[in-house]
Amino acid sequence: MLSPKFKRNASRILPFGLIWLVSGLVFLVVERGALQDMDLQNTSVIEMNFEIFVFSSLAITIVGLLVGTIELLFINRIFENKSFLKKIIYKSLFYSLLLFLITIITFPIAVSMELQSNLLDIRVWEKLLAYLTSYTHISTDIQLASALVISLFYAEISENIGHGILLNFFTGKYHQPIEEKRIFMFLDMKSSTSIAEKIGHIQYFELLKTYYADLSEAIINCSGEIYQYVGDEIIVSWKLGKGIKNNNCVQCFYNMKADLKKQEEKYFQKFGLLPAFKAGFHIGRVTTGEIGAIKKEIIFTGDVLNTTSRIQSLCNDFQVDNLISKDLLQELELDKAFAVKSLGINELKGKRKSIELFTLTKS
Repeated sequence: MLSPKFKRNASRILPFGLIWLVSGLVFLVVERGALQDMDLQNTSVIEMNFEIFVFSSLAITIVGLLVGTIELLFINRIFENKSFLKKIIYKSLFYSLLLFLITIITFPIAVSMELQSNLLDIRVWEKLLAYLTSYTHISTDIQLASALVISLFYAEISENIGHGILLNFFTGKYHQPIEEKRIFMFLDMKSSTSIAEKIGHIQYFELLKTYYADLSEAIINCSGEIYQYVGDEIIVSWKLGKGIKNNNCVQCFYNMKADLKKQEEKYFQKFGLLPAFKAGFHIGRVTTGEIGAIKKEIIFTGDVLNTTSRIQSLCNDFQVDNLISKDLLQELELDKAFAVKSLGINELKGKRKSIELFTLTKS
């Protein structure tokens, strides 16, 4: 079985391959049309046949996937604190060098396929030299640069609004509102106001950035979707099947606690404290759809959100770090590692219907 993290990374990287493949095919059509009357066939242009076409298509797709892998898993982290413009400039310089090296490798292979010879044939390297000093090379560089810029913009947009949301916008999944059953976790940092007063608002902002980043891994690994950041609160959502599978929704909470504990020394060194959090869990039906005129968003509406927020707000009253509704608890199949304690029937602020709440501890 593929892990949720692998599936997420794969779904983010695959569009890079598609962008580069489509760009390459468009360029091929344009180039063939522009060069068909020019006498370049014996100097720098590779005569296209089916075998070379397949090789070129695979090569450009693999290059796109390579760029996506490097971009999302490695280089994006290096430049994450740079401005958008600086990111584009630095990355363009890096990828220009990378693409030049790839050209030096792939072009001779394609020429050897055209000439039906091996890579040691002097004609292969003569054609490479002719290519590097030709108009064809310039036009290819323009095409590669275009594909690179498009894919980098895609990466930045995906990073800023979320890959899942971007994909839903493209597919139009929520263009018309739909009703679905979802699980929600409202996760709130404890004593956030006093922490901000203690360390100052600039340091507090840095704390939030670090805190959000360190909690993200657990959300990804438990198939959660970050719906919103609201101040120091994170709203995480699961489709019903993903949320109850392996008890993902509550396991996410404990994975988050474990991940923060591992980073305890870092937090004390940078901020002089280790943040803690409390969470409320509930399940219910929501209406999901696109909304907004100047700025569009995909939002959830439904009583379950207000109820989950009210549940989370009672954690301090019961002096526990998690509260879960009976409705959600009945959907889960908790093993012996979880101890369940009922906290009775409770009235929620602004709600007519009372609800039975439970708290969990895990050994």
